[in-house]
Order: sequence, then structure tokens, then C-alpha cells
Amino acid sequence: METENSDTFLKDHFLIAMPGLNNSIFAHSVTYLCEHNDGGAMGIIINQPLDLSVDDIFQHLNIKDIQAPHPERVMAGGPVDTGRGFILHRTDQENQRWQSSLQITPELQLTSSVDILEAIAQGDGPQDKLIALGYAGWGEGQLESEIADNAWLTIPADSSIIFDTICDQRLQAATAQLGIDLSLIAPNAGHA
Repeated sequence: METENSDTFLKDHFLIAMPGLNNSIFAHSVTYLCEHNDGGAMGIIINQPLDLSVDDIFQHLNIKDIQAPHPERVMAGGPVDTGRGFILHRTDQENQRWQSSLQITPELQLTSSVDILEAIAQGDGPQDKLIALGYAGWGEGQLESEIADNAWLTIPADSSIIFDTICDQRLQAATAQLGIDLSLIAPNAGHA
């Protein structure tokens, strides 16, 4: 029986979309896997910005007492639950007070409650954060099947790509860790 810590699970990894996914919502995407276990997987796409800023989210939620402008773009986190916000952020030991957080690693959390957005607006939220609408989800065995069909490359995640690399360079930064150029891979790659 497999355990949560099994080497076959890819929690805290990046999924890099192969060219065969170019006609899908995942085209040219890098997805950070927040959870992966026997029941399925859940992740946030980190490099597909929406035409929406964090300030727009504050306005939509009627959040007041905004201390500074927040023009950073909100990501399209995935095709599931696109009306719901998710904040991927570094863990702040002093401010672990969010109503709804998933501790992914000792360094990273995923929070989905409004209290973190209010804190961000007031200058009291996590400094390193990525805000997304929606998430990517896979049912039991679905992600493993897609990986076996060459839909995804996987690498251990690097939080500096999420928080310190500009959005349009995240795919290149992730593939550089593998030493490959995705543009040289045929979209209909097969099995050896």
C-alpha cells in the first residue's frame, strides 16, 4: 500500500505541459502541484495571467482600507472552480492565521480565504504570493495516466520560479532546469 510520502507522488513539483497539450487550456503552462495522493492531484497554473489585477479583485470583493496599489496580475490557476481565488504564498511563521490554508511544504501554503486578501490590501499579508482564480484537478490515476502518455514533464518545484521570476519567463526557467528546449520537441511524441 502506498503512503502519502511515496516517491511516486509529485506534491511540490512542477508539471510542464508538453507540446501535445498546445490545443488545451494547459498550452505552454507550468503547474505547481499543491497536492498529489492516491485520490488524485490538485495544482495551480503559475504562468497564465488573466486580464485582471489584484486591485480588481479587491474592488470586486469590496475590500476597503487598501494601503498601496496592487497592479500585479492574477493567474488563471486552472479550469476548475474558476470563480474561487487561491493564494499560493511563502509561509510566514508570525502570520499563520488564515482561516483556510493548506500547508504544502514547510515553506509554502495555499490559502483560499478572504482574510488573506484583506491582509494583503492592508499591507499585512505575505510578501511572496501568487494569486490565482481556479485550479487544475485530476481524479484518481488521471495524472499518472497523462504523464505515461507524455502529456507532462515533471521536475521538483523551485519557489524562486514562482515568486522571483517574471510570469512570461517561468516556463523557460522551469525547462532550463531540465536542460531542454520545448520548441524542439514534436507535439506527437511517442513511447520508446
